[in-house]
Amino acid sequence: MNSEPQLHRNLKPRQLTMIAIGGVIGAGLFVGSGVVINDAGPGAFLSYGITGVLMILVMRMLGEMATSSPSTGSFADYARRALGGWAGFSVGWLYWYFWVIVVGFEAVAGAKVLSYWIDAPLWVLSLALMVLMTCTNLFSVSSFGEFEFWFAGIKVAAIIVFLVLGGAFVLGFWPGRAMDFSNLVSHDGFMPHGPGAIFSAIVVVIFSMVGAEVATIAAAETKNPVQSVTKAMKSVVARISIFYVGSVFLLAVIVPWNSTELGASPFVTAFTVMGIPFADTLMNAVVLTAVLSCLNSGLYTSSRMLFVLSARREAPGALTRVNRRGVPMAAILASSVVGFLCVIAAAISPDGVFLFLLNSSGAIILFVYLLIALSQIVLRRRAKENELKVKMWLFPGLSILTTTGIAAVLVQMAITGSTQISLALSCLSWAVVLGLYLVVRRRDRSSAVQTSSVNEEAPGESALTGVAAPQTAVPGK
Repeated sequence: MNSEPQLHRNLKPRQLTMIAIGGVIGAGLFVGSGVVINDAGPGAFLSYGITGVLMILVMRMLGEMATSSPSTGSFADYARRALGGWAGFSVGWLYWYFWVIVVGFEAVAGAKVLSYWIDAPLWVLSLALMVLMTCTNLFSVSSFGEFEFWFAGIKVAAIIVFLVLGGAFVLGFWPGRAMDFSNLVSHDGFMPHGPGAIFSAIVVVIFSMVGAEVATIAAAETKNPVQSVTKAMKSVVARISIFYVGSVFLLAVIVPWNSTELGASPFVTAFTVMGIPFADTLMNAVVLTAVLSCLNSGLYTSSRMLFVLSARREAPGALTRVNRRGVPMAAILASSVVGFLCVIAAAISPDGVFLFLLNSSGAIILFVYLLIALSQIVLRRRAKENELKVKMWLFPGLSILTTTGIAAVLVQMAITGSTQISLALSCLSWAVVLGLYLVVRRRDRSSAVQTSSVNEEAPGESALTGVAAPQTAVPGK
């Protein structure tokens, strides 16, 4: 009988699919896309296309590993197997840190959206959203999945409506409109700032697409992980291609790229140009849904990663505790506390502590993706081809190209003035995590030596009491 804490497999395939889709479609698309178009010009959709291809390749690599060996730890476990304990420890803690900072940031962003309807201090609204999503995660994994299913559904519906209406508008099927693509070349051309701006924008775009990998973590809590994660990964490919590239293309066609209103709220601006009433109210509701979705997923993901780290004795052991519904309550509450602290930091020191936290996590997801790519290359070489249910395309060529692409984005961050501080502080965060790994490793070695000494003195007995001595495991090493 297995006495270890177990998570319940109560997520449904439809929920996992929408978790993957919802992870891809974040508030970054609804808000940040306008800034990208302002910076790169009408050709900004090419930035989204290039980034989309890179993300699809990363998800395919991850899908290969996840279908071969689904686990709650997901890519942290794969990195541990492929590259060693330091890599698994790094991925686990870096990914947890990234998401708890995102949780705090999204809570603040959600509060700003809520203030459109509710007149209350931002920190109060932020804490209210944190409490709501924490309760959702604490109740059961199925409640998390159901919330995410509907949150993602609203986002998908909003994008589909925009694609249909926007397509009709630019193709001339709109009352009083003829086919018009002039905004793609007007106002200084298709690439007003040159091709370099298209590639520089990738640094911003890639962060708006983060989240699809959450599905590989959640897959371990479904009844059929392999089938569920395969379906979810396939859905991501089409959604990135259609939702991101299609919607940004339409935005660039409908609204001049140098419009100041585009940077503030691109979809509201486009709907206003099209003459659709109540566009601001409707899109604010959609953005709030996107923020709550990200907040919901962030709490789920960070708690599961913390749960796995605890099970590997790389975090406090109490964090493995689960309730009768299979929910890791301690890990959820611990992650929520950090989110609450971020909200407080945003209220007290928005340009000091909070800005530091945001910058120190800015490049972390790229570090994680880089380790995912390296892990896939190593594990694929060890695997038996006929046992792989999902395979990376054109291995090893595309795997190496993906790894190079991620490294190129990091290099771009290093040479771009606005992202240099974020990259430097993120490197500092990784250095701190590696330092903690050395401390944990030394502790485990010391524990193993003491256990070995006790066993040599009196095999099978405690040197002091004569009762059977507990065996000290050193997992993940």
